[in-house]
Amino acid sequence: MRIATWNVNSIRSRIDRVLAFLERHDVDVLAMQETKCREDQFPALELSSMGYEFAHFGVNQWNGVAIASRVGLEDVAMQFADDQPQFAEVLEPRAIGATCGGVRMWSLYVPNGRELDHEHYVYKLQWLERLRAAGEAWLADDPQAQVALTGDWNIAPQDDDVWDIDVFAGKTHVSPAERAAFNAIVETGYADVVRPHTPGPGVYTYWDYQQLSFPKRKGMRIDFILGSPALAERVTGAFIDREERKGKGASDHAPVVVDLAD
Repeated sequence: MRIATWNVNSIRSRIDRVLAFLERHDVDVLAMQETKCREDQFPALELSSMGYEFAHFGVNQWNGVAIASRVGLEDVAMQFADDQPQFAEVLEPRAIGATCGGVRMWSLYVPNGRELDHEHYVYKLQWLERLRAAGEAWLADDPQAQVALTGDWNIAPQDDDVWDIDVFAGKTHVSPAERAAFNAIVETGYADVVRPHTPGPGVYTYWDYQQLSFPKRKGMRIDFILGSPALAERVTGAFIDREERKGKGASDHAPVVVDLAD
């Protein structure tokens, strides 16, 4: 079974690339972030024609998450907790979960944070803490649960995960509180199942569109798949498809792919 996560940065703009990616890499389940569309705008027909079921949570041109699966899609949830944090009293479309081929997949678009003194940063930390609590509860209920927390985390957990840590001094994504929130989820039992197969430095998943960031290798590693202990044991390989960041119409993120043993 092959699972993947990809911040597509507008599913309507990238649907042709998404379909080609699914076919080229023979992907069974794809978690997507930043779909940037309403439910009625989601390209359902295109995915269905390739044999994928899908679930999407989007309300406008901002945020949006989805899961496409050809190995079943059950028990869809559009939030990971009843008390999931909201921003400006709105439940943003930042999380969607579904059981696909026995794996509980979560497509997560973690809040950006904006600035360290911004209310969105407080929201980000609250959101991550609630995710940690939910993830811990899932494992307490079933230590053998197959859970994949996938998506754009908007956090670079290690200094090597950004092209120049000095450039990020005093900014979001690398602050001690954000890294502590990410590590707290890992400490509950969820492992980064990709890094052992794609060690750094210089291994990134995101490159800004501006200032020739991609050819200059000025990137960030902020897209991850964290697996529960039972899922981590099944991982046989992983890679980042850097080629998807190239060419006309590319997203500013690259897909992250993980292979699971039967």
